[in-house]
Amino acid sequence: VTADEGILHASGNGVSPVTKDYCIIYNSNWISLPKSLDNATFRTLENLTSTVLCNSSEVPSGLMKDKAVVVMRGNCTFLEKARIAQSLGAKMLLIASKTRLSPLSDNKTDFEDVTLPVALIRYNDIVDMQLMLGNEVNVTLYSPPLPEFDCSMVVIFVIAVFTVALGGYWSGVAELKNLKAIASPGETETRQKKEENITFTPMTVILFVVICCVMLVLLYFFYKWLVYVIISVFCLASAISLYNCLAALIGEIPFGQCRIACCNKNIEVRLIFLAVFCIAAAVVWAVFRNEDGWAWILQDILGVAFCLNFIKTLKMPNFKSCVILLGLLLLYDVFFVFITPFITKNGASIMVEVAAGPFGNSEKLPVVIRVPRLEYSASTLCDMPFSLLGFGDIIVPGLLVAYCRRFDVQTSSSSVYYVSCTIAYAIGMVLTFVVLALMKMGQPALLYLVPCTLITSSLVAWRRKEMKKFWKGSSYQVGWMP
Repeated sequence: VTADEGILHASGNGVSPVTKDYCIIYNSNWISLPKSLDNATFRTLENLTSTVLCNSSEVPSGLMKDKAVVVMRGNCTFLEKARIAQSLGAKMLLIASKTRLSPLSDNKTDFEDVTLPVALIRYNDIVDMQLMLGNEVNVTLYSPPLPEFDCSMVVIFVIAVFTVALGGYWSGVAELKNLKAIASPGETETRQKKEENITFTPMTVILFVVICCVMLVLLYFFYKWLVYVIISVFCLASAISLYNCLAALIGEIPFGQCRIACCNKNIEVRLIFLAVFCIAAAVVWAVFRNEDGWAWILQDILGVAFCLNFIKTLKMPNFKSCVILLGLLLLYDVFFVFITPFITKNGASIMVEVAAGPFGNSEKLPVVIRVPRLEYSASTLCDMPFSLLGFGDIIVPGLLVAYCRRFDVQTSSSSVYYVSCTIAYAIGMVLTFVVLALMKMGQPALLYLVPCTLITSSLVAWRRKEMKKFWKGSSYQVGWMP
């Protein structure tokens, strides 16, 4: 049996009727709901959440007649509740659940004599309905079709491509300054103190992927504790990243450079204010992170800054390390999305469970770019009010784009590697969205981004007869940099 998401449309009986929609779970094998409100029939809601309706004697005679009834989930089956409600004249049965909404499963043949719609709804939504609409409420059920394409994906696409392109360009600017510092020995020491870059070797790449696997598994089993650790780390890292990004912009402005002496150092006053602003932005997000109305904007700004700083700071020494990193993370993504459902008890992938919050946890990991869905559907109400793209789907290909940009700088190749790899990333994103629209399920974006970017970079290097140099990189980059 399959479970479907639908909408309960509730309307109050005031002079100016207030309406509100709520998520429901129903089984399309048992009933079919209208696709719009045009063909929906409204029923008066009778709140019987004081009972579980496992016995007809629990409800006074005639109370349910021609009404929509809501009862608690209880221990008896949905079929038993449905038959009792139908025998007492109810026209719709809502079953309130205090736990996570789960699929309504039972044999289809057992429900052949049940004609009233049966749906599962959150108990908190029933409470909210009474607070918002009063005690006299009319309700109906419908299930609009899922939109083929949501325009929020366009916003996700622009953010992702912009971040990858800007991160790669910034890395190239830093590389050019490094080369100038090497050419001018007097500036080398000063330059090394300012730059705080880390270069990945093949061994550190493998270690990094292993750490990613271990962290994901730990999050799956200990989510309700580790999620707050991740939130704290994100606040710290994003504040530092936002500071580094804005400081790079402010550094190009030749105004407001007054300094004050502090701890034997001369510090620019504008940088002190900038640090306070960045810390405040991270703190505000942490406090209001569950505000769906606007907190996503702040999370996306902090997330873009985090990705930009990561792409610029973490340097891949050669194409060989890029292939190892992207290849292993591709396998990591595919394994935890497509393979783990065959291992877990509930048949859900570890990646999807951690992204959604295992076992109904309300706290979400701040490791995604979020944009509210612009097309209204039941999925928007139930579990996916936002279109999401993980930071890894930006950072991992972004490291390759950054390497291509640095290689362009090193070889004076007129940005051909950088531009072609950025375009390949954009094509990979489009391909991801097309497959997402066709399959109607979450996709591991790296499955499409990694082949597009790696193959394109390889073809450019092969066409320019620079594959050997592109594969090995520049010798001065190898190892950890101060």
